[in-house]
Amino acid sequence: MKPWLIILLVFVFAAFIYSKTGSVNTDPWTTLELSLIETLRLPVSYQPPEDPSNAVASDRKAINFGKQLFMEPGLSGNGNFSCAHCHQPENYYTDGLKLAKATGKSKRHTPSIIGVASSPWLYWDGRKDSLWSQSLSPLEDPAEQASDRVSILRFIAENPTYKTQYEELFGPLPDFSYLPLKAAPIASSPNLQRAWDDMSEGLQSEVNRAFSNVGKAIAAWERTLNFYPQRFDIYAESLKLGKLDQGKELFSDSETRGLRLFIGKARCIECHNGPLFTNNEFHNTGLLPPPGELPDLGRRSKLALLREDPFNCLGAYSDAASPDDCAELNYMRSGKELIGALRTPSLRNIVYTAPYMHKGQLPTIEAVLEHYNEAEPALIGHNEAEPLGLLKRDLEDLHAFLLTLSSQSELTARSTSP
Repeated sequence: MKPWLIILLVFVFAAFIYSKTGSVNTDPWTTLELSLIETLRLPVSYQPPEDPSNAVASDRKAINFGKQLFMEPGLSGNGNFSCAHCHQPENYYTDGLKLAKATGKSKRHTPSIIGVASSPWLYWDGRKDSLWSQSLSPLEDPAEQASDRVSILRFIAENPTYKTQYEELFGPLPDFSYLPLKAAPIASSPNLQRAWDDMSEGLQSEVNRAFSNVGKAIAAWERTLNFYPQRFDIYAESLKLGKLDQGKELFSDSETRGLRLFIGKARCIECHNGPLFTNNEFHNTGLLPPPGELPDLGRRSKLALLREDPFNCLGAYSDAASPDDCAELNYMRSGKELIGALRTPSLRNIVYTAPYMHKGQLPTIEAVLEHYNEAEPALIGHNEAEPLGLLKRDLEDLHAFLLTLSSQSELTARSTSP
């Protein structure tokens, strides 16, 4: 047989094998790959960073009080919806819906709040800069709990247990003899807005301070919702300790190839990095809006709202000792690249948090991987992702790896011990 024909046959055979097995092998890990894998490992002792804007963030009494408030439907306008209505413990603190639904239908998908205390920005568009500030918004949102801050404080004051817990942490509640029955600075509710405007600035400030304390207690409990190490973390630990045989027992060839893709050719680690598999930043990935809807303007459209928020880190109700404690807010990005950009979610527990994306547009992990593999141009702004050109087997390997970031045992623990 002629040499050139032998070379051609070898090439054809190699191409066939490539199409069946994918482009990534299971060769020994390189030093660079091992260092990247180590950056993704979740230590058993992992804790979120301190929050200087919340003085009771780690207070045991605040954690206990906040947990009760999180589960309390009486904080809603009609008494039917607690925070746990959408953030369900048995569903990793999501609701399984495309769009959240309580007193009304929300414009966004409910993200899990496990590990969220590690993010400097809250909501898909990052319009809140602390967990306690974010905790306040659903309480007054007409589509969520649809209450108002005066009614919420009155409800706490009329419940002897809650009143005692509040005042042990924060001191006396406002004197309600000087307050209307309902009031809040909500422009979409003329009656609430009018009642709020009729209050003196001193009373408004007193109510805002007490309302912010409610959010700080809820946030104290939410900060305890941290991730558990998963099978990936055990695998990464075995690599760190040089126990390669143990690693081979923990991960299949497909999962190993998927991890190599994740930190390499698939470029997932560019955004989903660190032990929580998120950089907590904002990216435009060209995701199409649901049929009949305009594209989401994302982060860029909320910067002014964030700066003007009276409950931000620099505001009067923050416990931050100085502006230096609010570095994220002081130095946040504001460029055009944020048009259509949304916050990178964690990939931990991903198998249990479908549907995916900010409006639940993609029903499965497979659909998410196809979206990034194709990387269509964005309708607004610029799609940061580029077509990956991965084969079907590559996508299957990536999927296999992502499943190692979830465990049924954690789901059971969450559902039985909210």
